[in-house]
Amino acid sequence: MAKNLIIVESPAKARTIANFVGKEYKVVASMGHIRDLPARELGFNPEQDFVPNYEVPDEKRKIIRELKKEIDKDTTVYLATDEDREGESISWHLISALKIEKNPIRRIVFHEITKRAIEEALANPRDVDQSLVDAQQARRLVDRAVGYNLSPLLWRKIKGGLSAGRVQSVAVRILVEREREIRAFKPDEFWKIKAMFESPSFQSELSRIDGKQKKVPNEEAAKEIDRSARAGTFLVKEVAEREGRRKPVAPFITSTLQQEASRKLSFSVAQTMRVAQQLYEGNFEIPGYEGGLITYMRTDSVNLSDEALSQAHDVIVQEYGDEYAVDEPRTFKTTGRGAQEAHEAIRPSKLSIKPSDVKDHLTPQLYKLYDLVWKRTLATQMEEARILHTTLKIEAGEKKELLFETKGQRILFPGFLKAYTEGSDDPDAALEDQDVILPKVEEGQILDLSDLELDQNFTKPPPRYTEASLVKKLESEGIGRPSTYAPIISTIQDRGYVERTRDRKLRPTATGEVVNDFLVEHFSDIVDVGFTIKIEDEFDEIAKGGQSWQEMMREFYPPFVDTVTDKDKNVDPTTARTVRVLGDDPKTGRPVSVRLGKFGPMVQIGTREDEEKPLFASVPNDKDIYEVELDEALGYFAFPRTLGEMDGEEVLVNHGRYGYYVRIGREYFSLEERNPTAVELDEAIQIIKEGRENKTKNVIKDFGEVQVLNGRYGPYIKKGGENYRIPKGTDPSTLDLETCEQLMEENGPTRRRGRRRAAS
Repeated sequence: MAKNLIIVESPAKARTIANFVGKEYKVVASMGHIRDLPARELGFNPEQDFVPNYEVPDEKRKIIRELKKEIDKDTTVYLATDEDREGESISWHLISALKIEKNPIRRIVFHEITKRAIEEALANPRDVDQSLVDAQQARRLVDRAVGYNLSPLLWRKIKGGLSAGRVQSVAVRILVEREREIRAFKPDEFWKIKAMFESPSFQSELSRIDGKQKKVPNEEAAKEIDRSARAGTFLVKEVAEREGRRKPVAPFITSTLQQEASRKLSFSVAQTMRVAQQLYEGNFEIPGYEGGLITYMRTDSVNLSDEALSQAHDVIVQEYGDEYAVDEPRTFKTTGRGAQEAHEAIRPSKLSIKPSDVKDHLTPQLYKLYDLVWKRTLATQMEEARILHTTLKIEAGEKKELLFETKGQRILFPGFLKAYTEGSDDPDAALEDQDVILPKVEEGQILDLSDLELDQNFTKPPPRYTEASLVKKLESEGIGRPSTYAPIISTIQDRGYVERTRDRKLRPTATGEVVNDFLVEHFSDIVDVGFTIKIEDEFDEIAKGGQSWQEMMREFYPPFVDTVTDKDKNVDPTTARTVRVLGDDPKTGRPVSVRLGKFGPMVQIGTREDEEKPLFASVPNDKDIYEVELDEALGYFAFPRTLGEMDGEEVLVNHGRYGYYVRIGREYFSLEERNPTAVELDEAIQIIKEGRENKTKNVIKDFGEVQVLNGRYGPYIKKGGENYRIPKGTDPSTLDLETCEQLMEENGPTRRRGRRRAAS
């Protein structure tokens, strides 16, 4: 039996902390949550003021038995779970599951795993904060209420296997609304006009007509400007210079770390949190250092401790010189709604540990993220960048009605830019950190025109969200909290409501749009941004002790259940599944509609009320069911097309998840850009032969159960039925089995598109 037992969530965290405490302490891990609501029940009793019925899952019973072996009546138990609401809840559950209410219990918290932080936490224990526990409990019960009641309704009204979640459904709605903006977008024509000069050589763009910013709408207008400009002279009207300053952005919080790691490192949100967790927990083999490398990664505070500010100043002076360090520490204001999860930003635990010092002891992913955090933290305490902005204004046109402008800049003092520049979702923004040197010209100078370039353009629709920009949107709207961003993004993809495109954008699937429409029509509160914000604010109020969780449940649950009951009785499943009615079949006169079927989107001819049974054809997954027209829909009934035989096996053309293909036996070969209605047997046989030959070339390394393969999206690792990404910049031909296994453990398997998982 241990005299003093410290319980944390993970073995890695336990091993790191064990290095900092004496032999009178034993450190063990609970392996995360050890109690939860029952998986197949509502889990709480509305008739008894929503008392939850927590249980220990079967897979956790052994852990509880092992933990109990370390405790007797005199053991002092230190609950050292994470410092956010979820961590507080785990500590509270441990007390009940271990039945240690009569033991001396100490709750200790820390935001970095270093010897100083652990010793300080042990010296300043507190009680479990019941208000934080209640806030987490309220979130769990509300989410269970929504998932448990709505998911079966979706099964009955749309199709089996669907599920609904409170915050996830709002995220899907945001993506669906953006997709429909894109779909409805009508591009407008406009023209850019650039003047090319020689002696000196540079270019300038038309910015004003008759003193106003006007769009050049068409070629006719562009040619008139071209005629007028060539008929006059190009006079340098003004050379304007001004010195500007740029300030560094705030230290990382959870959302900004996720966004920046996505932009700069191509990390998914989930991968960022997984790697950050490893950096926080430590357990590295770094000579002369034991502990975590960064502070706690689930936070919405931009504060830095006095110790961190002092370290940053010393490192900046050492690395860059006195002139780069601020005289007084720079502070930032937290802007997020309900910011409360932790008390300090994400920063290195010890800034004197440079990325280059630990590079050889970390995996590439760990090193890249640590490098990002280290540089960003230093930049926050460095001097502003001073930049000289120059604008050349050039007057032109028969009546001097045209104004061309050229902008340049020169960095006078790089300041924080020496260490770090923030990424952007806008590619043009990268130019803001670069010198753009203009030639020397003087006011009143006549320029020699080399050419005028008339460039036709069209306005672009709003972009799809990336994982990073969706997190930014959720944060700006006050939806979710640092601990929930990554699960939200993962869940909506795992459930098949959203998929990630080749260019890493998030696009709602047909299933996602149909479910969203159902929820918007019948449960508008659940998918309303304002309502979701209100719920989050109530959680925050509970965490402060200003409201009881039972009061919140009394207000939310009864009207919600009444609505579910009403919709179950009155909503027609046929209506809920129908996406669009396209028109009538010219052969039979029966209506043709697009709807969501048991196996995905489909076209239906006729209705179930007709004497003759309806006809069905699936819609290829690469087709947008909201853009399918009548003629195209009728064409789907021609598939599968049987072409003949090859070596005694049937050859056919059909369509599936990734478009049209040729099939022979259990082999599939993509038609890519070929017309599926025109492919005949001879061409199909050639496609099969070429496909088989290419498959033999796709194996880069073969270790038996583990293979390195070339795929349609590049090289990847395959083991059993799972695929694993190979990091960018890694030569797949150099991988050995040990490296493959390491990459598989670090990155986890890639998601399969369309995979379903029930709501909890």
